[in-house]
Amino acid sequence: MIFYFSGTGNSFYLAKQIAVAQGEDLFSIAKEMDRSAEVLAYEMKENETLGFVFPVYAWAPPKIVMDFVRRMRVSGTEPYVFSVHSCGEEEGNTAKIMEKALSKKGLTLDAAFSVVMPSNYIVGFDVESQEVVAKKLAEAEVELVEINRLIKDSEKGVLQVIRGKSPTLKSVVANAFFNWFALNTKYFFATDQCNGCGICEKQCPVHTITVKDKGKPVWGKQCTQCFGCINTCPQKAIQYGKGTANKGRYQHPEIKSMFE
Repeated sequence: MIFYFSGTGNSFYLAKQIAVAQGEDLFSIAKEMDRSAEVLAYEMKENETLGFVFPVYAWAPPKIVMDFVRRMRVSGTEPYVFSVHSCGEEEGNTAKIMEKALSKKGLTLDAAFSVVMPSNYIVGFDVESQEVVAKKLAEAEVELVEINRLIKDSEKGVLQVIRGKSPTLKSVVANAFFNWFALNTKYFFATDQCNGCGICEKQCPVHTITVKDKGKPVWGKQCTQCFGCINTCPQKAIQYGKGTANKGRYQHPEIKSMFE
């Protein structure tokens, strides 16, 4: 049983490859969060693995992932638990935060991994060159082989993560700032290039985007800052403030759309 969250396909790709290799079912955290039940209950079968795959947002797990863990309840056989975190360079204390959250649910995080993937956060930076993207994806494939081996063998006490410098400062202070100020939609807008296709509405994991009668998208208040709407727009019509118009867009090359 593997749960994933993904904005532009990096984590979805990793989760899919792991699920196939481990023979586990794959579940979208965004879709699970749509369920009306206050408690999201899951019963583990004998020898079943419990995994979490998600991107790192400001040196910590995305808020939607933490909210999901808080809502979930796991019963049945004690599972082998792992988490995989896709990041542009480093993850800070993401593994520690995940370990603490899972322990409150009676679960032990047996293994945690960082996987460096191409960046899609085009507010602060432009997309990376094709050469850098290709290099990161190739190296990730090599890492996946080792990750799948360790998971298959149920290796415990594994911590293969890239914390970087000052991880506590980044994961506490910088992440708090990110969750307080960045999780809003007021800077999103669509240019006249928009053709009202509705892909952004289908893609949005928190359903904050609506497109009516082939018009331009309208944003509500809730946001995860996954930037899926910007990066998956086929017209490159969606922008965020003044900093994205002249920048590239990124989707995992093998995951063109998770919602078509």
